[in-house]
This record gives sequence, C-alpha cells and structure tokens, in this order.
Amino acid sequence: MAGRQRQRLLLENAEQLVLVCGRREPYLRRDGAASLAVLRAASLVVGLDGCIKAVGQAEVIRNEFSEATFERIIDCSGKCVLPGLVDAHTHPVWAGDRVHEFAMKLAGASYMEIHQAGGGIHFTVEHTRKATEDELLATLEQRLGRMLRAGSTLVECKSGYGLDLDTELKMLRAIERARGSSAIGISSTYCGAHAVPKGKTATEATDDIINNHLPKLKELKLSGEIDVNNIDVFCEKGVFDLESTRRILQAGKDIGLQINFHGDELHPMKSAELGAELGARAISHLEEVSDEGIVAMARAKCAAVLLPTTAYMLRLKQPRARKMLEEGVIVALGSDFNPNAYCYSMPMVMHLACVNMKMSMNEALAAATINAAYALGKSDSHGSLEVGKQGDLLIINSSRWEHLIYQFGGHEALINYVIVKGKVIYENERCEAMSSY
Repeated sequence: MAGRQRQRLLLENAEQLVLVCGRREPYLRRDGAASLAVLRAASLVVGLDGCIKAVGQAEVIRNEFSEATFERIIDCSGKCVLPGLVDAHTHPVWAGDRVHEFAMKLAGASYMEIHQAGGGIHFTVEHTRKATEDELLATLEQRLGRMLRAGSTLVECKSGYGLDLDTELKMLRAIERARGSSAIGISSTYCGAHAVPKGKTATEATDDIINNHLPKLKELKLSGEIDVNNIDVFCEKGVFDLESTRRILQAGKDIGLQINFHGDELHPMKSAELGAELGARAISHLEEVSDEGIVAMARAKCAAVLLPTTAYMLRLKQPRARKMLEEGVIVALGSDFNPNAYCYSMPMVMHLACVNMKMSMNEALAAATINAAYALGKSDSHGSLEVGKQGDLLIINSSRWEHLIYQFGGHEALINYVIVKGKVIYENERCEAMSSY
C-alpha cells in the first residue's frame, strides 16, 4: 500500500501547485499554454527514487499517506510550488571574461565587428585553451550553483570555446565531471563548430570536425567516458555556411547526437528550413528566421529556443515569438549564459520574453519548463509536476506563481526552496513572505 511505504518528501497545503501539464503532454503549443494545469490547496509526494508519486488535493493526499512515512515534510501554506526551471541554451564552460567588450558594444561596435577584430569567441578560446580542466570545472560548478539558486534544475551545457579537439574534449570532460559533482541536471552539447579556428577555412574546420572530432566523440561515448547528448553549429554568414552546417549536423546525427544548433541569428540563412529537413530537435536564436522557416519548424515539431537576453544585450531585433506561437511552433526559452550575454536567471529570461517578445506569463512558464525540456529530449522526465516524473521543484514565497516572472530581478527573495529528486538542494532562510505585497 502506497500510504505505508517510505517516501522522501511531502509538500503539503500549497496555495498553488503549478503542474504545467496534466495529461503527459510532451510539449505545449500556444493553445495548450493558454491554460496551464494548476491545483489549489494541493499537496505532492516524492518517493525514495526521486520521482513524483502523487499529486492532488491536500485532503486526498493526507488520507492516502501517513505522515510517519516521510523523511521530510514542508508546509507550503501561502506558497506556490512549480516545476524546476529548464535552461535550454547555455555556454557555461570558459575562462577569461569579456567585460571590456561590453563597453565596446555600448560604444556602438557590433558583434561581428568585435569578432572580426579578434575579440568575441576567439578571445575566450585563447583563455580557455590555457586553462586546466580542474580550473574549468571549478568555475563551471560555481556558475551551475548560481543557476540552481535562480531556480534552474536542468541545464543544457555547451562546449565550443576550444575549437581544437584537445580543448573541446577538456571542456566536455569538465561537463561530465560536473554531472557527478553538481545536483543540477545537465544535457551535454558538443559545439566544436562555434567559430572557424584561426588559420583554417570553414571547409577545413568542417573536415576536421567530421574526420577527427566526431569519431573521437563516438569512441568516448561508447567507452562511457563522456556522454554527449547534442550537436551544435553556429550557422552564420562569415562562420559556417548552410552546406558546412548540413555536413556537420548530419555527421553528428549519424553517431546518435540530437541536432540542436544556432541558426538565423544575425542574417537569414535558411537555418530553420535546414533544421526541419534534418529532423533537428531544436534551433536557437532565430532573430532572422523566415516565414517559411517558421512553418517548416512547426510541421517538423522542431523547438524554437528563444534567447531574449541576447537580443536585449546585443540590441538585435527580437525573435518573432508571437508569429511562431500563432503558427504552432513549440517555443522554448534559454538564458544563453556566456561571456557575451551574462545572465544566470531564467526568471529574468521569462520576464524579458513577456515584455520584449510579447509572450504571456503562461507561455513563458511553459517555454521555460515543459518546452525547454522537450528541446533537450527530456520532457518525458522533466518540465512538469506529474506522477512518474523526476521530483525537481521550486517553492516560492508567494500566493501567486506569476510573481516569479512579474518581479524583475526579485527571484532571490522569492525562491524559498530548490528541490532536485525530492531532496532540498537550496533553502533560502532569508526569504520573505510576499503573499501580502
């Protein structure tokens, strides 16, 4: 009998329990996100295996389970429980910040002007190549910790600041080690085609990736040393053109990697059309996507990972989130954390998505939970509070969940608990109740 078995955690009497999904939907398009599944006066149970065992009205849960069976009980009266947030696009492994380039951008320099002058990605590559794996791991763990305290419980982590095989593998090993040392969930992405290395043409770099990098990744994946999930390419004018991108992505897909790449950011490249054709799981950026590309992505169930922080910081035109939603695209969100767009906070990303991309708060939350999980191939286990899914949750000190988005930069005072697999990973004892504010 479930009520007599030992359980890890009981969250009881939540003012709002935001399930996001209630029927095991793998993603939510516009109409589905319009009315998120929310329970009131509700409770949730996480078992010893870290998975959700029961969700329902507090009185029903109380009658089904004995309090003596729980390792921990948290009274959520006056508070809201939400799924852990999912950050579908980050670059968290690097050395050497680029604060000096922020001043250049404020003075009017464009991203590609800085890149062509030897800054941007190449500046970070130089410093990352010099760093040891232990140094990269230490800074990665610190960054993941800050993401977790801002509510993210599953994060996509890219390589891409090595460009040569040895440094790319060093970054991927740091990511693999962080999987074991950090509570946060990680989806690992090989992004060796983040830029064309100095001294090589794009064709030479493409050949090197296909003939050397990917066979080595396949070998390390088979041996269990490194488990890479996704392949990424920066498909952009002056970087990797459409044909080079096609070759690299197809080669990655052939060794079992999910296609999840940068496209149509600075120039219209027909990346969306290519991704739909190749069966991509997700495409990021899409500031310059065509109408035809939007329709193709919707038909292919290819997620659009939109990055409002990047458009904001680089003063780019905003991705056409409303057009994508209206056409049936699965819209997800990511922070794009990197030296060029320094933001750890998915609550702030959701706020910017609402204000600058005209998304509703419901759409933004769906995009930062179930749809972001879908973009990583993880929506069967993450992104909503449903029986059988992993017990990754946030408890916020407010009687309405929308405060997490409404209070721009206010998440540090709002997030009371961050829970992964039913274990409290972060408890904010200074958190003040917001229900009366």
